This record gives sequence, structure tokens and C-alpha cells, in this order.
Amino acid sequence: MQAGVYPLDFLTGCSGKPAETKHRMTSELSKFAARLRELILQLASSWNERQFGELAVELFALQIAHNTPYRRICEARGVSPKTIEHWTQIPAVPTSAFKELELSSIPADERTAVFHSSGTTEQRPSRHFHNAQSLAVYEASLWKWFQHSLSDLRFTIYDLRVLTPDPHQTPHSSLVHMFSTIQQKLGANGSAFLGDMGNDNAWTLDFARTYNALETRVGQQIPKLLLGTAFSFVHLLDFLEERNLRLALPAGSRVMETGGYKGRSRTMPKAELHALITERLGVPQSHIICEYGMSELSSQAYQTMGGAFHFPPWARAQVVSPETGRAVANGETGLLRIFDLANVFSVMAIQTEDLALCRHEGFELVGRAQLAETRGCSLMTR
Repeated sequence: MQAGVYPLDFLTGCSGKPAETKHRMTSELSKFAARLRELILQLASSWNERQFGELAVELFALQIAHNTPYRRICEARGVSPKTIEHWTQIPAVPTSAFKELELSSIPADERTAVFHSSGTTEQRPSRHFHNAQSLAVYEASLWKWFQHSLSDLRFTIYDLRVLTPDPHQTPHSSLVHMFSTIQQKLGANGSAFLGDMGNDNAWTLDFARTYNALETRVGQQIPKLLLGTAFSFVHLLDFLEERNLRLALPAGSRVMETGGYKGRSRTMPKAELHALITERLGVPQSHIICEYGMSELSSQAYQTMGGAFHFPPWARAQVVSPETGRAVANGETGLLRIFDLANVFSVMAIQTEDLALCRHEGFELVGRAQLAETRGCSLMTR
């Protein structure tokens, strides 16, 4: 059986309202999480298709057993661990289902954090629940792949600057939690979050403070690591252009941008954005990296100059036909589907609303599917 792309009304017909988790979290999920975390921390070269497939099928069985809303979805589709012959047959849940259902195996009284998707004030956010164990896997996943994707991190001391509000202002943002984790791992205690929250809960920048934080002074040649959303970079670049200002970040500085625009700034093609970053910040395009992530996931994908996005070995991306749910051929466009083993305590298989171009083992983002809701970190949080 091939998992297809299902609308949300199919899911809400199964349960109607968010289901209450009445069981206690079992030791099997905890043991799986501990084992996976060790594999992630090793970033072992032995990761292969067979190992991923075995772990995915094992996790699917655990999630069916301990995640009641997900089990009901799979039962409605006639899928169970006994019918699965390959990990690609594991049913994927639409991101919109995270708005309606509590897709978690963590009992309500054991949840210590929740990440929300962003959207307009009229939209209900997705909710991805966490506890200490799930956050430990999440943080191991994000750090090891971030460190691997920016391969010189282990050899370089960076002055970290972040174009977002700080974690205290955005407790439900997975993106800000990610940036805070990177800050802690780098030991960058003096680094600054340069963003703020506007009256409408939108992210803003204090441009004067940001300029002062990025300006390179005589004798200060530590490379900077600048992280932010695409719309925050546009706001910063427009500020610099209006005042005919240019910054020359120290040699070796890196930029990571993520997300789109969604009405928070003027839009521009990625190539143009990166060219302006080079022109106004002095960072070569070879040192600009793009990130793809979402609140419903625990792993991220990265794209370097001229390449495709790639997830870590413990996650897989498929580009599927919206009509059949089957994987498209290389070079064809479809909906992006992600299988993330680090989503131990929620749902591993996620059907996104993002259009992507299949590029062998990676993908290129094309845009949002028609009629998809405005979401992503470009509005408020991710």
C-alpha cells in the first residue's frame, strides 16, 4: 500500500476533536529515544538505507501503540505495522492535522514545552509537544547536523548574532529554540539576539543596535555567525541601502537564512537576496547557507550554494504526487513529504504543503501549494 496525500477533513472525520492522551508514556519509546540520540551524536558513517528502514518501521510500531490520534488515522487508512513492507508506506500526517489533533504520545501532565507554527491571528497554530527526553533528541539532531553542514564550526570561534527576538519573548518558537541551542553549544554567552516583538507580535529589528553589533571595529577580527529569517535580512539590507551603508564582516564570517516573506517584507529571489548580503555585509555567497525546518519536525535540512537541500541521515525527504501520493521522478515537482526519526514522541511521517523539485537524494523548494495557509517562521515563529 502506498501512503497518499489526505485532506484534513479525512482526519477530523476520524476523531472530530483533539484526542486526550490517557496512557502513561512507555519505556519502549524512552529507550528508542535514548538509542537514537546516541546514534545521532555519533553521526556514524554506517547510517544506510537498511538501518534507517529498520528504525523507521520500529518507530512506526511504537507510535501506533502509544499515539492514539495517529493510530486512529492509520486504522482509518487500513494501515498497521503488519501491512508495512517498506518505510515509504508509513502513513504521513498533514501538517494541518497538528492544528486539530494532539499528535503526541507524551501525557498532558508531562509536557514541558510546545512549539507553535506561525500564521495570522485568525489561524490556529500547529502544536508540537515536548518533554525533556524529546527536547534532548531534538537538540542533538539540530546541533549535529548544523555543525556538519557548517563544517568549519568545530575549528572556528564565532561571534554569534541572531536577527530574532530572544527565547524569553518567543517561548513557543522552534526556530528561536534552535538558535538558543546553537548559542549554548558554541559557548557564545556574550552574543546578542537583536530582534524584538512588535505590538502585533511580529518580529522587528532595532536597526541601530543591529548595525552596532555587526560593525567591525579595529582589532576585532573574530568571524561572525549571523542567523535569521529571510524577511529580517531584507529589512536589514533595506536599512543599509537607504543610508548607503555597507558592513565588512570579518573574513570567515557566515550567514544562515531561513524561511520566506509572507507579507512581512518585500520579496526577492534567493539569488538576489544572497547577492545583496554579499554586497552590503561583505559575506561571500560561498559562506551563505539556507535552512529548511518547521515546528512539526525535529530535524532540519540545509542547502549550500548552488546545491539541493539535504536532511541528516536520520531523516528522509520524498517529493510525491499530490494525486497519487507516490514519489515523483528526479527533476519533477510535487509535494514535500518528510520522515523524521527524531520525532520519536509525535509522528515521524509528515506531509507538508510545500512544493519541491526532486533532486536525487535532496530537493529544491519551489513554493507553497495552492490554497495552502500562510505559515512558517516568516510571520512570527516557526
